[in-house]
Amino acid sequence: MKEQQLIIESLLFVASEPLLQSDIERVFDVDDTPSLDDAIIDINAKYSDSAFEVKAVGEGYMLVTKKEFEPFISKYMPTKKLMLSNASLEVLAIVAYKQPISRIDIESIRGVDCKGVIKNLLNKKLIKIGGRDDSLGKALLYHTTDEYLKHFGLTNLSEMPTISEISEIIDSEDNGIINEAL
Repeated sequence: MKEQQLIIESLLFVASEPLLQSDIERVFDVDDTPSLDDAIIDINAKYSDSAFEVKAVGEGYMLVTKKEFEPFISKYMPTKKLMLSNASLEVLAIVAYKQPISRIDIESIRGVDCKGVIKNLLNKKLIKIGGRDDSLGKALLYHTTDEYLKHFGLTNLSEMPTISEISEIIDSEDNGIINEAL
């Protein structure tokens, strides 16, 4: 068991994508495949007093530095920020909240053509094609990706603010503007 945990740790260390149970099944013998979820609990206990933790990302796990060390890491290693236009952010939000969704539906919400924006988001691997619609034209359906979750620091989509939470924030900001004007 200890050796299996060390093997999983090494896989987490070299993985550039979230490590999945299916990856573990490829590495270990069928009769001796450990549970990735159980191993992660043990690994996180081991790293409780270190700068690292294993974080759930989408369906898998990644070895990451703890948030409190981010300011030091960014001073040492400035990262190239992923720049997104307002149009890209709008389309990404629509896909995140309405997925699976077709380009036609995105365009009906935004009121403008979105082909270029969708292509850009596909190239940045923030969205992916997740199937086809049952409608007459069999339109492509778009979903967010694990890269989207990583970029926004989410474990899964349920961590996104709800529509009602967003409305509350907007309403409170509007009230602040009205009160300042008075």
